[in-house]
Amino acid sequence: MTITDPIVIAPFVPGQEEGVIALILPIQQTEFGIPITAAEQPDLRDIPQFYQRDAGNFWVALADDQVIGTVALLDIGNGQTALRKMFVHPAYRGSRGVASQLLHTLFDWARAHGVREIYLGTTAKYLAAHRFYEKNGFSELRKDELPPAFPVMQVDTKFYRKAV
Repeated sequence: MTITDPIVIAPFVPGQEEGVIALILPIQQTEFGIPITAAEQPDLRDIPQFYQRDAGNFWVALADDQVIGTVALLDIGNGQTALRKMFVHPAYRGSRGVASQLLHTLFDWARAHGVREIYLGTTAKYLAAHRFYEKNGFSELRKDELPPAFPVMQVDTKFYRKAV
């Protein structure tokens, strides 16, 4: 895999679990210092059942068939969804626009599937992520403004909403 390989954004298909985990875990553990394991994220072993139902989905960004980015949309009911698992390999951040491609694929899907609102939670540490979400139309909100069905993760301290 080289950073000049063409990028393909596609829905997750079974068999890509190891590539997804190999991308996400080092970013969580090393880059952001979150002491989390794959076992503590059972959704990553059952992506179709967990994410690819109702108005939800899970996408991967691929370069030479290697997973270099992910994003998920979890249907939480009532026309509302949670954006989850937004990760891009460090070598592909910035000028290649992988994060934007993933996010706009998610937005297109959400509009086509009757989603009214997208919520997300993140940690206070992810300053670049905060700027990215705000640049893409998300507005910050308080935790007590989240819908009751929103799955707050233990590390989440900052929350955003976007109308679709």
